[in-house]
Amino acid sequence: MEIPKHRNTVEFQVSGKYALFTDVLTRTGGERCTYMIPTYEALKGVLHSVYWKPTLIWYIDAVRVMNPIRTVRKGIRPIKMSGGNDLAYYTYLEDVCYQVRAHFEWNLNRPELECDRNEHKHHNIAKRMIERGGRRDIFLGTRECQGYVEPCAFGEGESAYDGTGEIPYSLMLHGFTYADEAEREEDRGMLTVRFWQPVMKNGVIEFLPPKECTVTRHIKEMEIKPFGHEHGNFTGLNEPELDLLGGDDFELDTGAL
Repeated sequence: MEIPKHRNTVEFQVSGKYALFTDVLTRTGGERCTYMIPTYEALKGVLHSVYWKPTLIWYIDAVRVMNPIRTVRKGIRPIKMSGGNDLAYYTYLEDVCYQVRAHFEWNLNRPELECDRNEHKHHNIAKRMIERGGRRDIFLGTRECQGYVEPCAFGEGESAYDGTGEIPYSLMLHGFTYADEAEREEDRGMLTVRFWQPVMKNGVIEFLPPKECTVTRHIKEMEIKPFGHEHGNFTGLNEPELDLLGGDDFELDTGAL
């Protein structure tokens, strides 16, 4: 499958012993059940843990399922809102491994950060953070599912679903559109949830861009959190450029230009 590759594309593999991409139908109940495949929002969260700045928005282009899809049921004692613990059974994915391709675009809802729109800088930082396993802990859907990130070439290696053809899935969560990432006029000033019906082709799921998801719902009104020195927020604009790029070990990557 030919998937468009942007000049600021990043590719990585994320794996873990367990994953829980919670089905929204079970999110409010005591017993949660995972989707069989990762959601766009969960993979975007992985990239946020690897490298994120309010200047940019990460877009997940595709995910490749490497290991057979298997589930395991575990007894959990979640904390009750009224105090104490409850007993519930969660259904997790077991022994997961995914190849991910993504790219970033500038957040046009933040004109105050326009001076930080240096594609080459952010692309190189992101690639280096992937090599180092991310800036923060990686989770696969939920806090108790630790993940591990490493570089890869998307499409290389064998997948358990090579040659299996198309596998359609029913309506499932795509992700959330926050007010500061809204692209459509009707989503501005709102928290919006998106749904879609994915199709896995030979182990690869190509994600719809958020603005192309037609099944959406506004959850609540939301204001854009301001960034900038006048608000006391750190933007990284004053950090030394060479330090951000790795100092003396920085090498020019002409493919990113």
